[in-house]
Amino acid sequence: MGWKRRLALALSGLVVLVVVGGAVLWWLKPWVRDVVVLSPGSTGKRITESGLLANYYPAKERSGPGILLLGGSEGGIGRYSVVRALDLQSEGFSVLVPSYFGGPGQRRTLELVPLEVFDRALDWLRRRPEVHDDSIAVVGHSKGAEAALLVGVRHPELSAVVAGAPSSVVWAGIDWYSPFNPDSSWSSDGRALSSLSYGLFKPWQRVGRVYEDGLEHLAEHPDAEIPIERIKSPVLLMCGENDTLWPACPMSRHLRARSVREGGPRVEVLVSEDAGHSAFGPRLRTGHPDLHDRWSGGSAAANNAARTRGWRLVVEFLREHLRAAS
Repeated sequence: MGWKRRLALALSGLVVLVVVGGAVLWWLKPWVRDVVVLSPGSTGKRITESGLLANYYPAKERSGPGILLLGGSEGGIGRYSVVRALDLQSEGFSVLVPSYFGGPGQRRTLELVPLEVFDRALDWLRRRPEVHDDSIAVVGHSKGAEAALLVGVRHPELSAVVAGAPSSVVWAGIDWYSPFNPDSSWSSDGRALSSLSYGLFKPWQRVGRVYEDGLEHLAEHPDAEIPIERIKSPVLLMCGENDTLWPACPMSRHLRARSVREGGPRVEVLVSEDAGHSAFGPRLRTGHPDLHDRWSGGSAAANNAARTRGWRLVVEFLREHLRAAS
């Protein structure tokens, strides 16, 4: 057998191996994370009424302000949200954490999620006898921050909005199960919200590049911008300058600039220079897995330092604007 034929056979075998390997990977989908809906624990309650799947953490000692707390692209009700909810409960807030995708009976992807699910959650929270219905805030992180800002736009009666690692635009959805371009992340009245598409993913680049590349085309899709000027309450944005998952600090500054330009609410931006995407929430023990991963940026120490400082300011901000007892 000549060398050309041997080379052709080797190349053919390599192609088959790549195709079969790719098919096996796509079938197994190791990049898809399991969605969990954690138990509310001893101080919380599971809520399955009014079209909700949620955990509720009522204030322990007295009636007072309420908080709608939104998790991110992990879906369900994950440990990130539960840690924040328990800490806010201990500070005297009643906290509702809804699952808005990935839970039983819910859509499995973060795509065309109806904003009405947050409307129902706020309605439920307002009706609680221990919650002052004129003293409610929305707090979210990452995709939950994107949602929190949209909820603030939709509900000008809210008293405060807090967004950790936020987005300044509505992005296309996240569908780990399909190779095709997803629709918008969010819908309203059955219609997709205008959204900004990602840039082309390149395996050798960090994930955040797809968002940075997408933002380069924002001028062509101005209707994808979140109209922060329609929020009537004060807004606190928090970001890490070393966020490698998406450009949270540039998007935070964009939100503040738009609010100033359009006569919107007062927007505070708290920047942590060395922190990444995980720098939002109460301080965690040293070595905790939520402090750092290879996708989100920032060292564990920098993220925890930012959490220590930033979460204290979140609580102070909420107390100030929700009239919580000190």
